[in-house]
Order: sequence, then structure tokens, then C-alpha cells
Amino acid sequence: MSRRADSDETRATARPDRGDGDRPDPPGRGGRPDRDDRDDRDDRDDRGWTAAAADAAARPDQPGADAASAEPVRTEEAHIIAARTGRALTTSALHAAATGADTFPAVLREALGRRGLSLERVSERLKARGITISQATLSSWQRGRSQPERARSLRAVDVLEEILDLPAGTLRSLLGPRRPRGRTTPPGAEGAALQILGEDSVVEKALGARFRHFNQETSSLMVHDIVRIGESGTMSGFSTTNVLRAGRAGADRALFVLSFDDEAAEPVDIRVTCGRLAEATYLKGLKSLVLEIHFGRKLAKLDTTVVSYAVEVSPSLTPATHYERWSRTNLHEYLQQVYFHPGTLPVDCHRYVREKVGAPPRAQRRIPLGAAHDVHVLTSRCKPGVHGVAWEYGP
Repeated sequence: MSRRADSDETRATARPDRGDGDRPDPPGRGGRPDRDDRDDRDDRDDRGWTAAAADAAARPDQPGADAASAEPVRTEEAHIIAARTGRALTTSALHAAATGADTFPAVLREALGRRGLSLERVSERLKARGITISQATLSSWQRGRSQPERARSLRAVDVLEEILDLPAGTLRSLLGPRRPRGRTTPPGAEGAALQILGEDSVVEKALGARFRHFNQETSSLMVHDIVRIGESGTMSGFSTTNVLRAGRAGADRALFVLSFDDEAAEPVDIRVTCGRLAEATYLKGLKSLVLEIHFGRKLAKLDTTVVSYAVEVSPSLTPATHYERWSRTNLHEYLQQVYFHPGTLPVDCHRYVREKVGAPPRAQRRIPLGAAHDVHVLTSRCKPGVHGVAWEYGP
């Protein structure tokens, strides 16, 4: 079975010769790259499960249990705030009060989701009105990576409001000042993650809007992964200990994304021994598990904390052949251990590095099997990239 565990700086897989097979093509590939860009919608009833959602369902009296009834209250509050401040109540302010979306990308995403329109369809409707805006441009707008500025783009925004049934001026009033021209790298954690993962990765789809600020308050210093392979050759579970350092004061949580290549493999038990598990959401369609772990306190700048978790998985259909971790930052030290069942030992093991997901492996080196039926790789000053161990079984 093929597996991968993607976390803040991690990724684990099992078929290194697959190229970028760990990043499944989104619907619409082949001339329709943004067919399914509505990644912020929750389809968890058929895509997987979430511990947070299950907990909320069990406690309907908790805040957020009746989101529909809260909409008039938020709108009324917007009127009250406008009356107190003396400011005009704009259509965008009313829309923000009713939906909770108050930025151009967020309002655009919300409206697309509400109308159920794909970016391809929106692009076609704009073209029918004499405005040519590509799906890629629309995708950048809804993700906040660019914004409409030129005359044609601003005209498109006005027409978008009609197509999406938004009050006139809703989107236009949310546009910020013009951005500097020229090609720039996306800032912060998002840019670093994109350089390693590429566009439209499983991690980006799993996190949705949260990917933009993916663990930007912390970075990993040391990581220790332990992977356990069962008698059938499939992965039975893995655990991770991660030493994090705060880049700014107030950091109190981190996100981790663990992915599996085999649909039969699903998390069956999650244990957090350092930190507190606040969310565990399994997205079946993406074969990914999202964990949000709280530190239990707010960190001061440059303060450190330890997060440890372990995940057991259900039996898969295909034996595992490798495990990878991706890192968006320099690690002081990375230790990876793989333990094999004594009844199913590999005949060959080697380590390798990829510059990014999908790149060919390099720096391959054979590693010996230890007395505990394990192999390990210890890397100091671990550079950003993908670091993995692969193994082969005999005939």
C-alpha cells in the first residue's frame, strides 16, 4: 500500500516511481484546470468524517448549531454598528454581516459555492458578455493571489455581481489598493509550501482557505517520524514528534495533514500525547486527515513547544513501499525510522531526496537493516524538500 503523511513540514508516500502520483489530478484536468476550485465547501457527508463536526452534532446547544438562525442577528448588528458610527451601510457590509465573508476572495468563494458554479462556467458566461477572463485568473482572484485592477477586469467584477446574484457594488467595494507590478513569490508559509508542493496539491485542497496562512506563526526545528509496517507489508501506523518554534508572539496551535494513497486505509485511532487535539477531520475524497493541535498556551516569540501524535490505520490493499516527509523550512535535525514485521522483511532499503513533489529522486543511498528489523535516516541541517525512505520485498 502506498501512504503519505503530510503535515506542516511533512509528507509520506509509498511509490516513489509514481512521479507526482501522490497529487491526484483535480476534476477537469486537460484544458479545464480550475473545474473544481470550490475547495472551501464542506462535502464531508460523503467525503469523510470530522471529530469537530461529530462533537457539534452531539451538542446542538453549542454556538454555531443553528447557523441559519444567526443570519438575521448578524445583519441587524451591522445596522446597529452603522448607526453608532455614523458610517454608511454598504451592500458589501450587509453581505459580510449575513455570510461572515468580509474580503473580496472570501465573498467571491462564498458566492460561487452558493450558486454552485464552476470557474469554467463563470468564464463562459463572462465570455458570452464580451469579457474574456481565464479560469486561472478567476482562481487567483478567489484565492487572494491577485486582484482585479485593469479596466477589463473591473468590468468583469461588475458582471460577476450580476452572474452571482450579488447586490451591485458588493465585490467592487471590497477591492484593495493596486498591487505592485511584476512577478513575485507568494509571501510567507504559503509561498514556501507552494515551492515544495506545487499548485492545487492535496494539502492545499484539504486546508482550503486555511492554506493561505498555513502554520505561518511557527516553524519546525526537529522532527522524529516512526513508521510501523505490519506482517502483510502494509503500514499499520506511524507517530511523529515535532519540536516547533514560534516566529511571533501568540502562536498557540498548528495544523497537520496526513495523507494516504490507498482508499482502503483510513485512520482508526488518533492519540495526541503532547498538545491537545482540537480537530480531526478525515476527507475521504482526498484520502487525507487534517489535525489541528493546540499547544495549551500562547508562545512568546522564539519560544519552543513539542507536539506528539500517533495514528493507527485500517488495513490497506497494497503493501507500502516507501514513506516521505516534505519540509518547507530548514530542519535542524530530522530522524526517520521504519520498523518492519520480522515475518516480512525487505531485501533492499535506500534513502533519497526530492527537490519538490513530483521531482525525480536524487542522492539515493542504500541503508542497512538493523537488529530491531528497522532502518533509520538521521539528517542534520535538513534542507527544504522531500525526504524519503524506500524499500523492496523479495520474490
